[in-house]
Amino acid sequence: MNAAAREPLTTIDDTDVRVLLLENIHADGAEFLRGKGYQVQTLDRALGEDDLIEAIKGVHLLGIRSTTYITEKVLQNAPDLIAIGAFCIGTNQIDLAATNRYGVAVFNAPYSNTRSVVELAVAEIISLARRLHEKSTAMHNGIWNKSAAGSHEIRGRTLGIVGYGNIGSQLSVVAEALGMSVVFYDIDDKLALGNAKRCSTLEELLDIADVVTLHVDGRPGNAGLFGDAEMRRMKPRSLFLNLSRGIAVDTAALREHIESGHIAGAAIDVFPVEPKRQGDPFESDLRGLPNVILTPHVGGSTEEAQQDIGRFVASKLRAYAAFGTTSLSVTFPELNPPADPDKHRLAHVHRNAPGVLASINAILGDHGVNIEGQQLATRGELGYVVTDVSAAVSPEVLTALAELPETIRLRQLS
Repeated sequence: MNAAAREPLTTIDDTDVRVLLLENIHADGAEFLRGKGYQVQTLDRALGEDDLIEAIKGVHLLGIRSTTYITEKVLQNAPDLIAIGAFCIGTNQIDLAATNRYGVAVFNAPYSNTRSVVELAVAEIISLARRLHEKSTAMHNGIWNKSAAGSHEIRGRTLGIVGYGNIGSQLSVVAEALGMSVVFYDIDDKLALGNAKRCSTLEELLDIADVVTLHVDGRPGNAGLFGDAEMRRMKPRSLFLNLSRGIAVDTAALREHIESGHIAGAAIDVFPVEPKRQGDPFESDLRGLPNVILTPHVGGSTEEAQQDIGRFVASKLRAYAAFGTTSLSVTFPELNPPADPDKHRLAHVHRNAPGVLASINAILGDHGVNIEGQQLATRGELGYVVTDVSAAVSPEVLTALAELPETIRLRQLS
């Protein structure tokens, strides 16, 4: 879609930037952006599509977590939006292909809550192995059941990690330090840390693991990854954890295998359907089962992690709005131009096609605009050019650049 048809934002000043932060994003993120002169509105809940379309009017930067969904319809109705910050790891709640079509940059926090998730996984593995959840519930019900039956150490057990990314690999190191043997399976070629061993298939991992834990992303191919067949393949009386994506697990099948005793216990932090607001009813096939720990998607929800995420993603949104920086963007080509507030800068998002840079420079040359510096990067079908010029350019130059057939979005940064 041509930038002119979108009526793209062509100039932006820090005092004019409007920000909407949803889902109780840490206050440090909001304060950081306010400190830069931005107008920041915060809400402690997710918004559905229609409410989001209404709330996003005039908003330039949007911050969400995991339960606000950014659809193409939302983007169609947000002509001022230039960037989205996912204040979490995952971005499957965002239509990334559509953000590229509308020239909206996306940022996330791929590392900030890794330790928090790892610590929860370790705590739950130990709790399940010792059946602490059952014992605590019995004590609260006035029952004293001092027994070692079904209670085990994790030392010497084999942990099977499905998904060996930032979280899975760090969990591998911690688990090994606790005396566990570690095997992992990942569709990508990942370097094993410590003494961990790579399995060539998921089935191989399931045959040998005493504990299976999922740490996969939200790509469509992971929907239904773990169902009845995989659970049957697991060793009898093994343990199962999912702290990654709710869509990955068939919870009805998991209930059957826990009730049969084939799976001795489970810890689940994510669900196919999750409440949008604090206090909303929660329904699941897994409620009421013995030795099953259910937590409300809190793997990364420690004060330390949320503070780090708030600062990290807010700084990425600020750098993009003010300087055109796309470092660590989920979708955009990566450029890291010098953060010089005195520069007059043009940020041009376009379809990746031959000759775009030449066309941009021809327009600037024809209008006597002196280029002081320029960077170009491409990523798939998207191209991104940042051009520093000696003075603010005229509306005629902006119009000519916006009307290039390949233009998706054009911004002039003062």
